[in-house]
Amino acid sequence: MNTLLRNIPNVLTAVRVLLAPLTAYLIVRGADFAALGVFAAAGATDAVDGFLARRFGLVSRFGEYLDPAADKLLMLICFVTLTMMHHVPLWLCVLVVARDAAIILGVLVARALSLPVKMEPLAIGKACTVVQVGYIALLLLLLTVNLDMTQLTLMAAVIAAVFTLLSWIA
Repeated sequence: MNTLLRNIPNVLTAVRVLLAPLTAYLIVRGADFAALGVFAAAGATDAVDGFLARRFGLVSRFGEYLDPAADKLLMLICFVTLTMMHHVPLWLCVLVVARDAAIILGVLVARALSLPVKMEPLAIGKACTVVQVGYIALLLLLLTVNLDMTQLTLMAAVIAAVFTLLSWIA
């Protein structure tokens, strides 16, 4: 198999990294439908790169680090941007950013102390990511169709917060 084919999952992950700031730009510009489409495309690259890597044995050490980093980047950029635009409550954005910062800090401290670090995601972490992605997608969809559903978005924010806290505790 040639080098290009072996690197397709990494290329898709790199595309997701590039789509994160584009999503933020579109949100700020008020291009909600386009932002939703780019966010969905980023999600699709995540699904496809993971499938290809596992199905065809194209897993790489680089991809094992880049994939979760790309996911975090997309979510953090979306949470921060939507908070700046007053669509996500500040408390939720702080919680999401603090959890991810704590994870990164924990890994850095463990490495600095030469402690063994197992970098496998927990089931609650995966569930947290799914809930956060669903929350962002819901907000972008509501913005796209110009619906103000305050109770629904508050309930979704609380659910995202609960999963984020559970993931952080785990």
